[in-house]
Amino acid sequence: MGTGPLSQLQIIEMAGIGPCPLAGRLMADLGAEVIVIDRASGKANPADINRRNKRSVALNLKSEAGRDAALRLIEGADVVIEGFRPGVMEKLGLGPDTCHERNPRLVYGRITGWGQNGPMAHLAGHDLNYLSLSGALAAMGPRDGAPMPPLNLVADYGGGTMFLIFGVLAALLERQHSGKGQVVDAAIVDGVPAMMGIFFNMLQTGLWDTRREHNMLDGGAPYYRCYETADGKAISVGPIEPQFFAELCEKAGLEHVGPQERADKENWPHLCAAYEKVFRTRTRDEWAEIFADSNACVAPVLTMDEVEDHPHNAARGVFFRQDGILQPAPAPRFARTPAGQTHAPSAPGAESEAVLKAAGYSDIEIATMRASGALT
Repeated sequence: MGTGPLSQLQIIEMAGIGPCPLAGRLMADLGAEVIVIDRASGKANPADINRRNKRSVALNLKSEAGRDAALRLIEGADVVIEGFRPGVMEKLGLGPDTCHERNPRLVYGRITGWGQNGPMAHLAGHDLNYLSLSGALAAMGPRDGAPMPPLNLVADYGGGTMFLIFGVLAALLERQHSGKGQVVDAAIVDGVPAMMGIFFNMLQTGLWDTRREHNMLDGGAPYYRCYETADGKAISVGPIEPQFFAELCEKAGLEHVGPQERADKENWPHLCAAYEKVFRTRTRDEWAEIFADSNACVAPVLTMDEVEDHPHNAARGVFFRQDGILQPAPAPRFARTPAGQTHAPSAPGAESEAVLKAAGYSDIEIATMRASGALT
């Protein structure tokens, strides 16, 4: 059992792609024992960071022995997480009703794009589609042309993974009082709007324009956007507060305007164009040096192969390498129960026998399962 604030938690993760494996990894990073039920054994992939700190058992869930093994593991677990379309787990004989018969205290976390019910629940979809229905995608990208697809941090991982974890931990907290488990329906199409409260508030109070690049936080404001530098790279500029904006202008030699002029959207195109010329006069790293130790809210836009060398990231150990693989460190951090050593991703099925023995299977039973194809 690992260390960390979730070290007493046992989670069964149904192997898949997208936000569910990330949820499992984030909880494993904090000490939870996460056992992945894989479809088949395979080779280890050191670059598959979402498999780190997890163990794996490879079961043929279409066989009776494989399903029985999965149910025995679930019987001793606190949580199951799965990311299939509605009905898939039921067809496998591992739906919530079946699992709760074996383990009434089980928290059953389900993550989908469209949710467990509704007219689109059984349709295929991806991050971009879920983002479309939330109102968020329409606000992203340049003012001319179609919206720009963001990285799937927003829907899959923001509105999906984080809400699955939030729901699972909330259900576990409630279980301490009721003694009962429950199903957590974490739909990405629910999660993204839940994060957008401030924007719906701004829209309905006249502070948000549905046109892209016409708002303070969507690249329209000259003081909250990115600027290209002399070397073709970029810096991020975000001094929303007047005193920080004044410092930006002073250090960069920018045209400084008062609060009312700065808030007037009619002035934004002129200021953006003027600031663009100034920021193109130096390289990204030259600007970073100018604004080092400054409250002007300026930071260099780093690529993924640059981030580990930034002094702040290095000082905090935000990134580390294991077997040469660059990866983010566990987060968040805990003063009394810190996360322990990170274990490299193991191969699918690598711990099948150990996991089954811990669940009470004998060597003979395991050999029988392997011979019958229940262990894959």
